[in-house]
Amino acid sequence: MVFSLVLPLAVSSLWPQTTDTLFADLAPKDYLTGKFEPAALPEYFSLLPSKYCVGEQWLRIQAAQAFIDMAMAAQNQGIELKAVSSTRSFYRQKKIWEDKWTGVRKVEGRDLSKSRLNPAEKAKLIMRFSSMPGTSRHHWGTDLDINSVDEAYFKTEQGCRVYDWLLDHAHEFGFCQVYSPKQKSGRSGYQEEKWHWSFLPLAIPFTQEYQNLISNQDISGFLGYETAIKIGAIENYVLGLNSICTKQ
Repeated sequence: MVFSLVLPLAVSSLWPQTTDTLFADLAPKDYLTGKFEPAALPEYFSLLPSKYCVGEQWLRIQAAQAFIDMAMAAQNQGIELKAVSSTRSFYRQKKIWEDKWTGVRKVEGRDLSKSRLNPAEKAKLIMRFSSMPGTSRHHWGTDLDINSVDEAYFKTEQGCRVYDWLLDHAHEFGFCQVYSPKQKSGRSGYQEEKWHWSFLPLAIPFTQEYQNLISNQDISGFLGYETAIKIGAIENYVLGLNSICTKQ
């Protein structure tokens, strides 16, 4: 399958002309690091209809409509797409992170509270698949996880059909797999995530603004935050992207 990023006119028209409305009247740093709740910003965020998601899922309005359009197109070809995770605040990401840091949730079968790993090694292990609070693309309302966050699902017949369909068609709706296979792209950071898709008309401007405004010194407020500087959280993870997903 050949992946290209030739967006149809309807999607291309969603590229912001300015950054005036990106931050939803919040301080840019607060928005970029997820220090808000999407339900409090209904003029910018939309709740996905239940038929297209599991649980309560919010996305920026343009991203939500694009996902609904994509899910409807997939349905017409016998493919079901559902958002299983979408916008996550700093506070939600902090809970996920600290549960893993303290051993409440195991990481690849390991209780990190009982490991002999140093803090930087612990952070890197968690960050194979989970972001530090303040560094997740899920903060922006542009990214979502589709159908499952379990690698095993995408090895099943159904999961393979879903992934193949996304590779062939997601770009038609403005979506891109930001965490592609590392061995093919040479990118740094997170492991491949076949489930994680990003709505580029908004995600690219947010990525650019994040790079301009946020430093590793700004990442704080959770257990292990000091490792952000040691492991280069921004340069190696936030910016460790499939290069196809960084171009307008």
